Amino acid sequence: MKLITVGFLLVVIGILVILAGIFSMAYQAWKTGGVEKPEVRGGGVVMIGPIPILFGTDIGALKFVMILAIVLMVIAALLILLPVRML
Repeated sequence: MKLITVGFLLVVIGILVILAGIFSMAYQAWKTGGVEKPEVRGGGVVMIGPIPILFGTDIGALKFVMILAIVLMVIAALLILLPVRML
């Protein structure tokens, strides 16, 4: 598979994930009717090269972000170690 095809597929997959998130949030708002006040939790990961910087509001969010950081580090290592001709 050509490298440009892989890049195009990654962009399309990213757009589909964003759309799935939008539809999921819209469905949840429609289902609850906007009456309940949701508990706000959040977290994030900043990847500087292969090194993650984690932040979050509670332990549950940090656990999820840690798993995400590990997955991103593995994907980055695989992309670095795989030869370009394999893609």
